[in-house]
Amino acid sequence: MLRISRELAVPEQEIEWKAVRAQGAGGQNVNKVASAVHLRFDIRASSLPEPCKARLFQLDDKRITKEGVIVIKAQRHRSREKNLEEALDRLKALIRGAAVPRRPRIPTRPPLSAEARRLEAKKKRSLAKALRKRVTE
Repeated sequence: MLRISRELAVPEQEIEWKAVRAQGAGGQNVNKVASAVHLRFDIRASSLPEPCKARLFQLDDKRITKEGVIVIKAQRHRSREKNLEEALDRLKALIRGAAVPRRPRIPTRPPLSAEARRLEAKKKRSLAKALRKRVTE
């Protein structure tokens, strides 16, 4: 069980991961050992609550495919275990962010004093520009 919060957890059967060779420099270790981790999590087939799934789909995140699969690649560390742990942490953070509903924005008005200051500044600016104009008789 991947524990997201006190009331939210994801069974390990829903998380699919595969060890692959990492990219980039690293010498013999990178060339021979499959230490990077590709993690896949299907949002539609998961046991997450429906509102959480909907918020995940609304995220504008490049890690979420059009089919609704979260794909995370972790390759920072030399060991597969640390990379798997990092990938799971990233998945946890993504789901945790979508689990909490956003509070609706309460529209507010600027105070009257701020509005008066703004209008006064506009009048001063207008006067300064008017004084630059050519004088006509």
